[in-house]
Amino acid sequence: MDLTRRQWSLSAILLVVTLLIQPQLSPAKDNLAFEVRSKFAGKRGKDLGSLRAHDAHRHSRLLSAIDLPLGGDSQPESTGLYFAKIGLGTPSRDFHVQVDTGSDILWVNCAGCIRCPRKSDLVELTPYDSDASSTAKSVSCADSFCSYVNQISECHSGSTCQYIIQYGDQSSTSGYLVRDVMHLDLVTGNRQTGSTNGTIIFGCGSKQSGQLGESVSAVDGIMGFGQSNSSFISQLASQGKVKRTFAHCLDNKNGGGIFAIGEVVSPKVKTTPMLSKSAHYSVNLNSIEVGNTVLQLSSGAFDSGDDKGVIVDSGTTLVYLPNSVYKPLISQILASHPELTLHRVQDSFTCFRYTDNLDRFPPVTFQFDKSASLTVSPQDYLFQIRGDTWCLGWQNGGLQTKDGGELSILGDMALSNKLVVYDIENQVIGWTNHNCSGGIQVKDEQSGAVYTVGAHNLSWSSSLAVSKFLTFVSLLVIFLCNVAL
Repeated sequence: MDLTRRQWSLSAILLVVTLLIQPQLSPAKDNLAFEVRSKFAGKRGKDLGSLRAHDAHRHSRLLSAIDLPLGGDSQPESTGLYFAKIGLGTPSRDFHVQVDTGSDILWVNCAGCIRCPRKSDLVELTPYDSDASSTAKSVSCADSFCSYVNQISECHSGSTCQYIIQYGDQSSTSGYLVRDVMHLDLVTGNRQTGSTNGTIIFGCGSKQSGQLGESVSAVDGIMGFGQSNSSFISQLASQGKVKRTFAHCLDNKNGGGIFAIGEVVSPKVKTTPMLSKSAHYSVNLNSIEVGNTVLQLSSGAFDSGDDKGVIVDSGTTLVYLPNSVYKPLISQILASHPELTLHRVQDSFTCFRYTDNLDRFPPVTFQFDKSASLTVSPQDYLFQIRGDTWCLGWQNGGLQTKDGGELSILGDMALSNKLVVYDIENQVIGWTNHNCSGGIQVKDEQSGAVYTVGAHNLSWSSSLAVSKFLTFVSLLVIFLCNVAL
């Protein structure tokens, strides 16, 4: 399919939850954005079992990607900590999708899907119907995009391109690829938005199995922000719409925050190289300090076979470490509190009664390549489950790859209250402490203007569970838009 390319100058794009419906492509000098809601907003210490269960489902899929790489596609999380509302088709309809930095392809459940969930305790589910969209086009096997996905069977010229994703917990999704319009809200200035849309290729799910077919915590699909050519951010980048750089800032109290695509001008971050052979966003961890004490660990403590280092993953709630790292870490944290009586909760959490100031516990600092460091305060790694009872969020992972290596994963517990930047183009990840309920500054590459984008805490409008939203702010370089479908 030949598409005419027209150059539009765009500022930062904000992909906002309350997306405006626009039945036709609209030229704009703007910025895109959408917002994402957190399932566990304000609940980190209230139900430890649900946090661990969420991570367990997610890790089985992360392990699948490491054991059985599927053409560069990482695997999505099971129930999703964060999900956004996006608009698809003409006329536009709203869909709720998990936002996942560990997977690539965007897919939604489609009309007539086999074993797709029909209801959810989180959102009102909406199946996508390509026949109801005047701008929907099927993607043929001859399309180059088809080579980016794993196919159900051999793809023949003239046939529709089909896909399948098999997960480590034996769940799967399969269907066919569709090209259609995505409707987006735009940032046109400081806290000002307009509207635009663009064309993307995504999966139309026709059959689900396992966890993906269950109704509990179900959403309409998954939007991947991984590194492969099939990901949402890579598609936008290939059209000249964005740089392959994004950032998030997560508030650990109410689930709000910011997610930005493009250049963040302020605050500045200290970066460390990504590990090039990793299927995930992984970095090399050199040492761990507890207060002023450096833990004595073996030189290969963080090697996990082919996937060395630690995975940075905001889709995971807690922090998972190999047993050889977990035990000395916990011992050193508790060394200054011999008076505590420890007990186990749900076989995974070390807990105790405590009524003093949390600052009496030491901060934990991770040291990475290029002198980058990340500090987790006791306010972040301690969970109050009731009254004077507290639990440590550090987890003895026990997560192994096929070659016997143990995985280390830095989840939301370590990443909260920090601006974290993923620069795929330059293969670095960086972070800095930041007030995630405040704002960040992003640069419009076309005009050079710098805009302040603040966090959003929007209430859910339906009668379903009310929570907070994480705002996605996308910064465009120059918007080269496809105007002919």
